[in-house]
Amino acid sequence: MSAVMVTKKITRKWEKLPGKNTFCCDGRVMMARQKGVFYLTLFLIMGTCSLFFAFECPYLAVHLSPAIPVFAALLFLFVMAMLLRTSFSDPGVLPRALPEEAAFIEMEIEAANGSVPSGQRPPPRIRNVQINNQIVKLKYCYTCKIFRPPRASHCSICDNCVDRFDHHCPWVGNCVGKRNYRYFYLFTLSLSLLTIYIFTFDIVHVVLRSVDSGFVSTIKETPGTYPFSRAW
Repeated sequence: MSAVMVTKKITRKWEKLPGKNTFCCDGRVMMARQKGVFYLTLFLIMGTCSLFFAFECPYLAVHLSPAIPVFAALLFLFVMAMLLRTSFSDPGVLPRALPEEAAFIEMEIEAANGSVPSGQRPPPRIRNVQINNQIVKLKYCYTCKIFRPPRASHCSICDNCVDRFDHHCPWVGNCVGKRNYRYFYLFTLSLSLLTIYIFTFDIVHVVLRSVDSGFVSTIKETPGTYPFSRAW
């Protein structure tokens, strides 16, 4: 008698997340649904660096130092790594309350505030907790059905509560919060250095080309060249 093995599919938490995020690679990559500006960011960075490596770096490596393109390549790889880490990582999404938990919280709030007459705005839902001998007010999220921790906020674009929410950055295609803030900071810092680096050596390249072509030369003033060159 052959035994029939029935395998039950395991449902991951990211598969039933009610927010407006997209997931790839078995939930390891998390992004917002609006990714158009993120692709523009990739195009601008990669396009600018490609032009720099194709036109400026060969000349600068021969006439100045071969370390110029090497350092630029390392800085470019670091910028791309921090961008992808910021865009594809979880910013600190707080899990929503289960239906049973949400119903229990609603019962507690109604018992504390009492019934609100129809047509009147209900009072703000705030819970006071003691943290390190200090009273901290936790605000209630009507969408996630939870009391948010301090410095947490609800992102209207991703439709999630994010711990230590800073802002939603369309250039990276993700929220910036507790778990990816350090990568976002390193991305902006390294991108600024890369921009200054490329702009500086673009100017150096133009100057060296001008000197080699004889465009920049010492102009010797001769009598009669200018109107005010007469000897008085």
